[in-house]
Amino acid sequence: MLKPDPFLLSLLATLGIATLAPCHGAAVPVFQTLAIALIALMFFLQGARLSRAAVISGLTAWKLHLTILGCTFVLFPLLGLGLHALVPGLLLPDVWTGILFLCCLPSTVQSSIAFTSIARGNVPAAVCSATASNILGIFITPVLVGIVLAKQGAQSGGALNIVLQLLLPFVLGQILQPWIGGWAQRHKKLLSFSDRGSILVVVYTAFSEAIVQGLWHRLPLTEVALIALVDSVLLACVLVITAFGSRGLGYSREDEIAIVFCGSKKTLASGVPMANVLFPASTVGLVVLPLMIYHQIQLFVCAVMAQRFARTAVKEASGNLKEG
Repeated sequence: MLKPDPFLLSLLATLGIATLAPCHGAAVPVFQTLAIALIALMFFLQGARLSRAAVISGLTAWKLHLTILGCTFVLFPLLGLGLHALVPGLLLPDVWTGILFLCCLPSTVQSSIAFTSIARGNVPAAVCSATASNILGIFITPVLVGIVLAKQGAQSGGALNIVLQLLLPFVLGQILQPWIGGWAQRHKKLLSFSDRGSILVVVYTAFSEAIVQGLWHRLPLTEVALIALVDSVLLACVLVITAFGSRGLGYSREDEIAIVFCGSKKTLASGVPMANVLFPASTVGLVVLPLMIYHQIQLFVCAVMAQRFARTAVKEASGNLKEG
């Protein structure tokens, strides 16, 4: 039986608090400054925790990594633009911006690796691809967002904010990694609470602004259901394309699993801070909502798929033993 994701419950609680007690007045600049500082700290710690050896060791499987990166940064945006072209009036303009923003984001790290491991796939490749996706996403996502949203008449912030608030702290963390990397690895669980706390503060700040702007008057429950539908269609398309595409390209079963799980994920951990940097405060709440819904859908669907892959692997192994 699948347990509810504690982080999702925390996000829902944060939305409830923002709805009932949004920050306003003199508290707004305080929370905005706090959110910027916590985002910088989170990316600094990500840089400090990232082992360079882990990245270098997986670079040999370049074809596999390019396939996964292609799914993340090419396939997703094309699907998002295609859906928008087919049904442009299905969602509110700011919500479509959120869908397209989601499509431009890098993959997750922890869940991609975890599901690949559960499904008995190529874990080293998943580690390398997911890590590379997150590093490259700092550069690629703002560019993609600018290209994709320019076609829709929407706007995002400049690259300077990304450099100052995300890239610079990450690079500083990498520079100091030889000295503080061991400490960061030993306190990984404690620092993960810090990361998630940072995201909750950003979500509270963003949704407080959206609530004050009348979010729930603009966004009925039917719109939330439509967001979930579009997210589900996106995920289903990517899962089908990655599964059958990897087989058509001749990848092994282990590589196929890595492609499916790494190529279909979108990061909430980096996505919320990026949205806070790239978009005006008045729109961030609506922009990140599709990502928050997609996050939970991908966890549920991929958990079921990983268990199915694992059962298939056990059956195949048992069959091979009997034949031997």
